[in-house]
Amino acid sequence: MATSEYEESANLEVLNANLARIETLTQRLIAAFAKKQPQRSELQAPDPSLYLRAASAYWQEMVHNPSKVLEQQVGYWGKTLKHFVEAQEALREHPLVAPEDNTPDDKRFSNPLWRTHPYFNYIKQQYLLSSEAIEKAIENLDTLDPRERSRLEFFGRQIIDMMAPTNFLGTNPDALMRAVETEGESLVKGLENLVRDIEANNGELLVTLSDREAFKVGGNIGTSEGSVVFRNRMFELIQYKPSTEQVHETPLLIFPPWINKFYILDLKPQNSLIKWIVDQGYTLYVVSWVNPDASYADVGMDTYVEEGYLEAIAKVKELCAVKQVNVIGYCIAGTTLSLTLALLDKRKDKSVKSATFFTTLTDFSDQGEVGVFLEDDFVDGIEAEADAKGYLHSYYMTKTFSYLRSNDLIYGPAIRSYMLGEAPPAFDLLFWNGDGTNLPGRMVVEYLRGLCQRDELCSTGFKMLGETLHISGVKVPVCAIACETDHIAAWRSSFRGVSKMGSTNKTFILSESGHIAGIVNPPSKKKYGHYTSDHPLDGDAEGWKAEAEYHPGSWWPRWEEWLRARSGKLISARPVGDSVLAPAPGTYVLANPSG
Repeated sequence: MATSEYEESANLEVLNANLARIETLTQRLIAAFAKKQPQRSELQAPDPSLYLRAASAYWQEMVHNPSKVLEQQVGYWGKTLKHFVEAQEALREHPLVAPEDNTPDDKRFSNPLWRTHPYFNYIKQQYLLSSEAIEKAIENLDTLDPRERSRLEFFGRQIIDMMAPTNFLGTNPDALMRAVETEGESLVKGLENLVRDIEANNGELLVTLSDREAFKVGGNIGTSEGSVVFRNRMFELIQYKPSTEQVHETPLLIFPPWINKFYILDLKPQNSLIKWIVDQGYTLYVVSWVNPDASYADVGMDTYVEEGYLEAIAKVKELCAVKQVNVIGYCIAGTTLSLTLALLDKRKDKSVKSATFFTTLTDFSDQGEVGVFLEDDFVDGIEAEADAKGYLHSYYMTKTFSYLRSNDLIYGPAIRSYMLGEAPPAFDLLFWNGDGTNLPGRMVVEYLRGLCQRDELCSTGFKMLGETLHISGVKVPVCAIACETDHIAAWRSSFRGVSKMGSTNKTFILSESGHIAGIVNPPSKKKYGHYTSDHPLDGDAEGWKAEAEYHPGSWWPRWEEWLRARSGKLISARPVGDSVLAPAPGTYVLANPSG
């Protein structure tokens, strides 16, 4: 048999094998979609009335200021036609050459064909022109309420990002080239990845960001040595083994957010804040929150304070035989720490010596980017879901935060996985990001309604455990770290909340980068710097920043110097207590209730 016949036979065999795999995968895909549970519309999209009001505002502009609208339309048509003519001229004079491309750099269009190939270049430039026209149309809706326009800008951007030509096989040169190079194998692998993700999420599509088999909590991440020394239904308390002969007398207790798992602070030894703190000579305790299921429907913000914060503080005081502890609250755990400190002030309880806040919002008068999901159209749906099931599944929070960075956390990973057929990367941070937790039903509604929507902590006061708690009740020495590009807890909002605290001893540090990278920023990497300022913490965030001094490198050593001054004398290192329930990272962090 001739060589070409052998090749043709081999290719046919590969094709038949791939077709058989596609048939099997299609059957699995249909079965996986059948498991999808119906969802409330409020959890999927904003109320349609938002778009109706936008349309009404647009027509008002047309009636009252027609020249403005026509100018925008004619400008868009002119740019589109001009680009079409340029593309035609380039093809007439130089076959298969794209016209001059002065569009800004965009990592979605990094393949050289987007600039050089007339087909892909034409599609890209038309997409960018249309995107610009949509954005300007929304921006110019002067009669629309600013808050509604902000939401419309966000959801308009979601539609623009979703319709990017990179998201479709026929207009993605990377995917087409890979399919040709692999004789279609990449597309079959992509289908396998798609089916895997839908099966893993009970009929929902949630792209896997990291190789789930590459990491094991307590195996190669979350490995700092310690022991669970206390457990109740809300949390496990981990005491970390000392690495120095002496430690400061006042122990340190970290409250991580219960929206995620605590080991973001202990991914690996090189960037572990937990290990670094222990190495500086502190007795360190960390709370590992339970991952709740329907049996936690009765748990509210008061439960987290009473059975979580107060219980943990009391236990650390008992184990270390001290009267005071230093505490840290991260994100929502910092918000709840503020409630706890205000409650302790009401009770004249001096158990907390100082408090550190990581990326914490207490003033919700400006909710930042995440505010688009805090209107009634979404919160009503969340409340209905929480009431029906007793808890909010981690899927919803993961999906919500992903849309705040949709190109990085949805479309980019989906293209690599489903179109290019690539396996998810072995990336510890993305592994943690996908390891979400559920939220108790009563707690999530109280948080969204009372704190986020009504801003009660900084206005009328948040009623809890028989008291009305206000941000002014936070009177212990405070150090707050915010992050410059944080899309979850905007630094200006964080600053505003700190400025309203009743403490007369407040320090504010602004780290470069975002919600996670700005906090998990070890000194050894020398990656992100930070700002400090002597400007008073009076609510004037811009004035503070204008006078701030930039410091290269991590904020960790600067904060540790602040903490050291409030941590007492050096004593012999405390060994882990006798009543060890489990080795770190414990058992709660491994639990993933189904639902």
